[in-house]
Amino acid sequence: MNSETLKQFISIVGDRHALVEAAEIAPYTTDMRGRYNAPSPLVLRPGTVEEVSQIVKLACETNTAIIPQGGNTGLVGAGLPLADRALDEVIISMGRMNRILDVDPATNTMTVESGAILQSIQQSADEVDRLFPLSLGAQGSCQIGGNIGSNAGGTAVLAYGNTRDLVMGLEVVLPTGEVWNGLSRLRKDNTGYDLKNLLVGAEGTLGIVTKAVLKLFPKPRGREVAYAAVPSPGAALELFNMAKNAAGNALTAFEMMAGIAMEFTLKHAKNEIRRPIQDKYPWYVLIEISSSRSHDEARQAMEHVLQTAFEAEIVQDATIADSLEQQRLFWTLREDMSGSQKPEGASIKHDISVPVGSVPDFIEVADQAVLDIVPDARIVNFGHMGDGNLHYNISQPPGWSAEDFFAYESEVHAAVYRVVLSFSGSISAEHGIGQMKRDELAKLKDPTALNMMRSIKTALDPHQIMNPGKVIG
Repeated sequence: MNSETLKQFISIVGDRHALVEAAEIAPYTTDMRGRYNAPSPLVLRPGTVEEVSQIVKLACETNTAIIPQGGNTGLVGAGLPLADRALDEVIISMGRMNRILDVDPATNTMTVESGAILQSIQQSADEVDRLFPLSLGAQGSCQIGGNIGSNAGGTAVLAYGNTRDLVMGLEVVLPTGEVWNGLSRLRKDNTGYDLKNLLVGAEGTLGIVTKAVLKLFPKPRGREVAYAAVPSPGAALELFNMAKNAAGNALTAFEMMAGIAMEFTLKHAKNEIRRPIQDKYPWYVLIEISSSRSHDEARQAMEHVLQTAFEAEIVQDATIADSLEQQRLFWTLREDMSGSQKPEGASIKHDISVPVGSVPDFIEVADQAVLDIVPDARIVNFGHMGDGNLHYNISQPPGWSAEDFFAYESEVHAAVYRVVLSFSGSISAEHGIGQMKRDELAKLKDPTALNMMRSIKTALDPHQIMNPGKVIG
């Protein structure tokens, strides 16, 4: 980028909100796993939608590639520069646009800027006796714009859906610099294409989200959280169906975790977390049941589910949290599982989904496929069994170097994805495509669907400046 263009970009946000020094830019160009670290010449931190619009218009005029970035907590490199475009892409960090603009419990909506931290949104809803149910391990630092861009899932999808289901309206700066005001609060609007849903999950390739209208929900009046030990994924599936039949929509979460995932988490926990069940078991599930009426109703439902499961010999052991603090600790055990793999060395990660009823068979076939390639691999499998989304991760064998292990990464990915597709699944359930899975998507996605996606991209971004090289190249 020439110096004159650099000055023009900086003038839009002012020197104070433009980063040009390598040391200042570094946190914006490195992902949390350390897999991506390509440089950028400039980070711009706009404070208004007008500034975002001016930036994008200048990018069009100068044919400058731009990368929208939220909290930089993503796992597929969607908000980071490409290695083959070093010093050629400007990052637009949305962190300054972080206001909660309106909270309306009467209509169960909240209007926010895209840089608002997810945890702040949750707290603002709680203050008016409402619930914003999106919940992620990174909720203390991830931004709602990034959640929207990736169509984030999290632990509450079973009851409330993905981010797409929680967004009512958007304000978006399009790749031409035009501003689309789609901040609707309507529950019904059947006036043509649903443009909002086109932008949700687009990973910043079709525009920059600047504001959003979010759905709020009544807060549960009672909630129970339990850990249960089960002998196999098949038993976990039986328990899920039993809990769903008994509790219905009151079943708000159902997470499954391999024993090794639990052991890694207990071993590397940042805080002192006790083992929820004294003995070690091969598989665990975390169950959450909520009631809109009372604590007693949630308790009775949980006890009924577990008692029935014990009688059917599906559950080997179980415990119900006896306080709000213990509920929090139970959830912390689950949420810390991603980070707990890092001290164990290199990890080959998969964020996949298959039909819920296929989860046990998928695990059996995928495990064998991985072990055929790396016989001593440690398969750290956990995830949202209630919606079929597994974080099927492979940790390096003891005694191996990361370099030796990653030499098998492509082969392991290919094997796992073949199994996923054989069960009519998806290679990306909630993390997105970014640059990590772009080439895999091109090989595995239906060609007609890819052509439709490319046509949309070209129509909205004729200059191909908006987060190029992500999702579809």
